[in-house]
Amino acid sequence: MSVNPELQGRVFPPVAPYLVGREKVREFSRAVFATNPINHDPQAARAAGHADVVAPPTFAVVVQEATLAQLLAEPDGGIDFTRVVHGDQRFSYTRPIVAGDELTATLAVTSIKTLGAHAMVTAESTIVDAAGAHVVTATSTLVVRGDE
Repeated sequence: MSVNPELQGRVFPPVAPYLVGREKVREFSRAVFATNPINHDPQAARAAGHADVVAPPTFAVVVQEATLAQLLAEPDGGIDFTRVVHGDQRFSYTRPIVAGDELTATLAVTSIKTLGAHAMVTAESTIVDAAGAHVVTATSTLVVRGDE
């Protein structure tokens, strides 16, 4: 089954809110070798003008993952996860993610391109805080390998 081109333009319902925890930020920071004190120390983060520890820029994928799961589980999507390769990842921030944020993400499929037997699916996850203010847009391009 090939990727359904009618996915382009589809917007999925928002996922459940994600509460950003201080220890999750610290764990993620260690995992990606983020050594800036604002990623680990609340006092350093406050001294830099933040409410709590600041997540590294790629932390947004933790929140985005739930939206991509919606896309991959779409019954008429035609996306076989065993044939997916992550092609690209980008982030566009309005402000950093900090511990204590309650974030909600909504996914929109912005592009589907067919390249021979393969397809490239680009999806944007718009992530907002509890007040509805934009925090970051995480854009992923998935390459779905076709039959050889």
